[in-house]
Amino acid sequence: MQAKKFKIKKDDQVMVVAGREKGKTGKVTGVLVSKGRVTVEKTNMVKRHTKPSAKLKHGGILEKEAPIAISNVMIICEKCKGPVRVGRKVLDDGSKVRFCRKCGEVIDK
Repeated sequence: MQAKKFKIKKDDQVMVVAGREKGKTGKVTGVLVSKGRVTVEKTNMVKRHTKPSAKLKHGGILEKEAPIAISNVMIICEKCKGPVRVGRKVLDDGSKVRFCRKCGEVIDK
């Protein structure tokens, strides 16, 4: 079975376009390829009740980001200043890059 390929990577600036967090923007902190989900900073915050352990001296209620479906986020283009669809192309030197489908700007620097 072939691995899934997503056009969103860690450290991309994205906007949530669907769901309860619609309209929020942030940086991607992680991509779960097997589940098709991404974690975006400061979005989809959930509370976890934890017991004291070796790592955590004190138990309590921790707030952290939960993953969002990758289909609910879009990359923000620097030039367009908004959420855009992303394409892939091969440059003359043979390198593969992602580009904005709206303005043609290369996203990978």
